Amino acid sequence: MAVRTPRSAPAADTDPGIAPVSALPGVGPALVAALARLGLERVQDLWFHLPLRYEDKTRVTAIADLCVGERAQVDGVVEAVERGFRYRPQLKVAIGDASQQTLLLRFFHFNRAQAEQLLPGTRLLCFGEVRHGAQGLEMVHPQYQRLSGDDAVAVDELLSPIYPTTEGLGQKRLTGVIGNALALLPAAEQLELIPSELCAEHGLTSLRDALLYVHRPPPDAHLGQLMLGRHPAQQRLAFEELLTQHLSLKRMRASVRRRHAPALSGTGELQRRLLAGLSFELTAAQQRVGAEVARDLAQPKPMLRLVQGDVGSGKTVVAALAALAAVESGYQVALMAPTELLAEQHLHNFRHWLQPLGIEVEWLAGKVTGKTRKLALERVAAGAPVVIGTHALMQEGVAFAQLGLVIVDEQHRFGVQQRLALRDKGRDGELVPHQLVLTATPIPRTLAMSAYADLDVSSIDELPPGRTPVQTIAISNARRLDVIERIHAACGEGRQVYWVCTLIEESEQLRAQAAEVAHAELSAALSGFRIGLIHGRMKPKEKQAVMDAFKAGELSVLVATTVIEVGVDVPRASLMVIENSERLGLAQLHQLRGRVGRGALASNCVLLYQPPLGQLARERLQVMRETSDGFRIAEKDLELRGPGEVLGTRQTGQLAFRIADLARDAHLLPAVQQVGERMLTKYPRQTERLIERWIGGAARYVNA
Repeated sequence: MAVRTPRSAPAADTDPGIAPVSALPGVGPALVAALARLGLERVQDLWFHLPLRYEDKTRVTAIADLCVGERAQVDGVVEAVERGFRYRPQLKVAIGDASQQTLLLRFFHFNRAQAEQLLPGTRLLCFGEVRHGAQGLEMVHPQYQRLSGDDAVAVDELLSPIYPTTEGLGQKRLTGVIGNALALLPAAEQLELIPSELCAEHGLTSLRDALLYVHRPPPDAHLGQLMLGRHPAQQRLAFEELLTQHLSLKRMRASVRRRHAPALSGTGELQRRLLAGLSFELTAAQQRVGAEVARDLAQPKPMLRLVQGDVGSGKTVVAALAALAAVESGYQVALMAPTELLAEQHLHNFRHWLQPLGIEVEWLAGKVTGKTRKLALERVAAGAPVVIGTHALMQEGVAFAQLGLVIVDEQHRFGVQQRLALRDKGRDGELVPHQLVLTATPIPRTLAMSAYADLDVSSIDELPPGRTPVQTIAISNARRLDVIERIHAACGEGRQVYWVCTLIEESEQLRAQAAEVAHAELSAALSGFRIGLIHGRMKPKEKQAVMDAFKAGELSVLVATTVIEVGVDVPRASLMVIENSERLGLAQLHQLRGRVGRGALASNCVLLYQPPLGQLARERLQVMRETSDGFRIAEKDLELRGPGEVLGTRQTGQLAFRIADLARDAHLLPAVQQVGERMLTKYPRQTERLIERWIGGAARYVNA
């Protein structure tokens, strides 16, 4: 990697990392714009723009020594060329080398000039992935360059990094820019932001050495370790990135906790009346978590608590008890859910529990319009005690008289700005409302330690008595008729059935059965029973009418897309069939399965899959068959899919780690927490600079 000297070195007393990328040689306006699309605006952004993988062009491999699946560099002479047009244009070039073996180079995109250059006798240096082909080993669209005569091959001295890039910015140019940025790396002690005593205590190596190694690994580097992210140099960088994430969340929490909140205690009379009217008793886990929430609410500091629990564990009752504490203290409660279907389920439960206590529950969602919406807004502004809705709660025009508690269900489906917008609705001078977050997706401990470091976490880890375990089996789609016969028998016994499809319309490409087609098929096969259909493109009133009919037992089978994933409670539904189950993640499969087994009937879940199964899908279905423990499923989901997918935060900008992987690097978290606590209390300036280094523009949310 060639490194040129910058046009002008920065002054000795300045931080070269904060200089704009335009200060580097050859970086003009067009390149500045391309780099900005990658979030690279300062020189230090380039230091931490780390390779996705590496290519080994430090050696030439004989064709006889090639291994399928590996990427290798080959020096050979063209022996034959063939152009074909049977299905699409194709250029096949056979090359041989001194090992007396032949390798086929296959090109599907080429032009006439390119084909005319690859004549028999031409010497080529090729690099690409080795595959099995119909005529032996081959490379498809390899990189190549023509060599002349008997010239020696000039191999690279270092492994070649492959960086994340963007349209209009090639690897060669990006590598050159990063090389120029690395020339500005300051001395190790100047670059290091983790205090030396903490580095020594935890055996942290030099950050400067780690960066140089990751960007420029030597030929003898352990490529396997590097590709898996387990090399010590990568682990040093992962530690610092995890530390920064931890520090930013802890600082956010401290910022919120510096504010004041209303102390919500009351007499507890409303809570006692609610509990006395329930048809069930709270589990020990519900009582424990309810007490934790009550202690938080009684403090004049804002509560920041996450309550996690499996499907059906009873989080809603705990939320209702918290709401009553706020109402009894003279404050309003807002409950926000991500979908109207889920919000309506909460509305039904809260009205059922609270109206007998004389507490009205207001409804505010997108479909509440016109005069009804105007009146609802007036009641909220006048002090309606409990308001339930979707993101409509955060819109302009929604004003609360005295908001004391915000309850957010399935928090990870909302972006940072949305959650802050609802909290700000309740700001009253220095007072901010308490925050209670609910999730039915159990979060692995390792993920909670990092992703929710700004929250106290409570777990309802016990299901109510009388809930029957759901037996789960996986069946190939070839046995579809057997499954339909089983449904016929279940309906004949008065049971209700869910049939879940992953698409609304037919798609040949995905080979997934559409809900509409499945509805027609089941209607014909189960002619003596009523079959309902619900999907996300139906109008809310239509969806509600179908769900009401299913709840009332008027429908035997409900064909649905995954809109019924959360929030729907039909105790008589005892059979769940999930089509194309191999296409869904573990958390979603577990959520869907939780729709059955909610009554005393023995319940079953059938996972229909389309063979052949890939390794990932096979592992997911195996886990579903083996356990119904949501926490174990969450741990496996984290292992298989990664934190951004598990939390649903990939689209919200959270947990977009450059190098850290929570599943792989969980062993670093205890030390991260120890270093983090010391840095927050003793080294605030270094903490600030670390967050600025790794998070940059996103740091504006840290003090939100």
